[in-house]
Parts: sequence; C-alpha cells; structure tokens
Amino acid sequence: MKTLRILAIDDHEMTMLGYKFILERIVFDGYSIIVDTANTYDMGRKLIEESVNSFKYDILFLDVQLFPPNEDQPHTGEDLGVLARRLVPETKIAFMSSFSDNYRINSILKSVDPDGYLVKTDIDPKTLEDAVKTITLNPPYYSSKALSAIRKKMTNDISLDEKDKKILYHLSIGTKNKDLENHIRLSPSSIENRKRHLKSLFGTENENDLALILAAKNRGFI
Repeated sequence: MKTLRILAIDDHEMTMLGYKFILERIVFDGYSIIVDTANTYDMGRKLIEESVNSFKYDILFLDVQLFPPNEDQPHTGEDLGVLARRLVPETKIAFMSSFSDNYRINSILKSVDPDGYLVKTDIDPKTLEDAVKTITLNPPYYSSKALSAIRKKMTNDISLDEKDKKILYHLSIGTKNKDLENHIRLSPSSIENRKRHLKSLFGTENENDLALILAAKNRGFI
C-alpha cells in the first residue's frame, strides 16, 4: 500500500484540523493517507523546504489568505504555491479558499497553474474525497464555484492587461481613486485614462465607477 502524504496550510486552526480529520479517513484503494498541517506562511515554507531533501509531499492544500483580513502581511498562499512549484515541481498543488471571484482564481491559475481549486463554501467530505482522488490520479479538480468562474472568464471577448484587471479589482473592493496608484504603479493621470478606456469597453462611458464594476462583474472579470 502506498502512503499519500498531504500538507494542509490554513491560518484557521479549527478549519485545518477539520480537513485533517476528513482527509485521513478517506477510503482510497491502494493508499493510506497521512496529513501534516501548518497555519502560517513561514511554517508552511519550512515544511516544504524540509521535504526537498527527504520525502516529497504528494499534495499541498493551500489557503490563499494566510492571515486575518485586517492584518498587513507580506505573503499569501499564492506566493507559497509559486515557491512550491519551484522547489518541489512534482508535488501537486490545490487551493482551498473563500475567494470565488474571477480575478483571484484566474490570477492563481496563471501564476501557479494548480492541480485543483476548491471554494470553501463548496467543500464537504465528499468533495474533499473526490478532490484527493482526482488530483492524485487525473488532475485537475475544480469545485463547482471555481469551475463557474473559470468558464465565465473563458467566454469573454474583451482583452484586458494585468493593470486594467487590477484597477477593476481594487475599485470592486472599495479602494479609493486617490489610493489606486499605491497598488497599480501608474500615475494618477494614467489610471484615469485607463478607467475611461475601460468604461468605453464595457459601455458605461457616461456612468459612474459602480456601473463599470457591475458591468465587469457581469462579464466575469471581477
């Protein structure tokens, strides 16, 4: 019987222990499952780095936000996924996150190319079992909300670059216009020019930013 080693990283300890309880009780023919856990970026990075010269984890389950939303910390689960892709490319990576917006999911698909993405509100014991088996034998695995976001993005005929997407994203989460330059690295005049162009693309030329956000959401960009 093969041992399937899983590392689950989530800053909510009770959530993480719940995953461990469910995962280690999955009935998977030919496999026994062992789950290690970590609740910070640094602890997760240490375990991944230690695995390079010993056993390799078969699957990493990563939360995207590895800190309380009101705290400013430098690293995310996406950063950890990028690091793991470089250090242990043979290890399969899946995200289990509360983020279900198109921008965040598609950003992770591009930066990490994960073997799975599960939106937390989709997760139950059966979903976790299906995810483990699919990711092990025939990846990728996407939960229903993640798959919906991916499909919605694929149907768009509007092409936006990363700075356009960041403008839309930050407007959607309430970032003030005067603060956009702190996140996007463009001058205020360049940001305004891009906003005018975006409003033209989405047919909201004579409307406010809220109309632009709603139009972008309807097209699956945020």
